[in-house]
Amino acid sequence: MRIISYNVNGIRSAVRKGFLDWLKTDPADIICLQEIKAHKGDIDMAAIEAVGYETNWFCAQKKGYSGVAILTKIKPDNVVCGNKLEQSDFEGRVIRADFGEITVISVYFPSGTSGEARQAYKYTWLDEFLYYLNTLRKTRSKLVICGDYNIAHKEIDLHSPKTNQRTTGFLPPEREWMDKFIANGYVDSFRHLNKELNQYSWWNVMRPSNRLDNKGWRIDYISVTENLKDRIADVKIYPMVKHSDHCPVYLELI
Repeated sequence: MRIISYNVNGIRSAVRKGFLDWLKTDPADIICLQEIKAHKGDIDMAAIEAVGYETNWFCAQKKGYSGVAILTKIKPDNVVCGNKLEQSDFEGRVIRADFGEITVISVYFPSGTSGEARQAYKYTWLDEFLYYLNTLRKTRSKLVICGDYNIAHKEIDLHSPKTNQRTTGFLPPEREWMDKFIANGYVDSFRHLNKELNQYSWWNVMRPSNRLDNKGWRIDYISVTENLKDRIADVKIYPMVKHSDHCPVYLELI
C-alpha cells in the first residue's frame, strides 16, 4: 500500500501548476490531501477520476478555507467525514477511509498563526483529536494518520530551531503534545527509517529563497499505530514536486 500526504494549499491552484499531470505518474495508491480550499462544485472531480482515482472530499463550510480529501485507486470499504467535533467538522479537518483492516485518515491540524485565540483552539483541538484517535482504535486498531500537523517535533525538523523557539508550530506545548502522541502508541513513519538532517516538507513562501536554499520545516507526517511499525517498507519526501508551499510525503506499507 503506497500512501502520500500532501497539503496542496488550494486544489484549484495546484491543478493550475500541474497537479493532474503529477497524478498521471501514479505517485501512490492513496493520496491524502489537506487545505483543499474549495467546495465540491469548484473541483473538476471528473478530471481526477479520469486519472484513475476515486475522490472523497470533506470541505469546510467556509469558502476558500481548509478542507481535506482522500484520492484512492483502492476502493474503500467505508468513508467517514469528520470526527463529530463541531468546530473541527465546520472547518473540514478530518476524513477517514477504511481499507480492510487498515484505516487511513487525512487530517489538517489548526495552525495557530492568526493569534492567541486560534493558538488556544489549537491546543484544545490537539487533545480532542488524540482522544478521537484513541477511541477509534478500540474498533479500528490499525491507523495511518496522514496530514499537515503544523508542528515541527524536534530541532532536526526545522532549519532554524534556535530562532523559532517562540514561533507557533515549534512552541514547547505543541512539541510536548507530539511527545504525548508518540507515547500513546503512534510512530512517526519517516523518522522510523530516516534520521537525516535537512528533510523538510514546507517552506515559507514569504521568503522565496527559502525553498531554493532548503530552509524549511518538516510539519507534514504520516504516522502509524505501533502495530503497523514493522510493515513500514519505505518513506520519502518529495521537495521537487512544486504545486504548493508544501511537498508530498510518502509511506509504503508491506
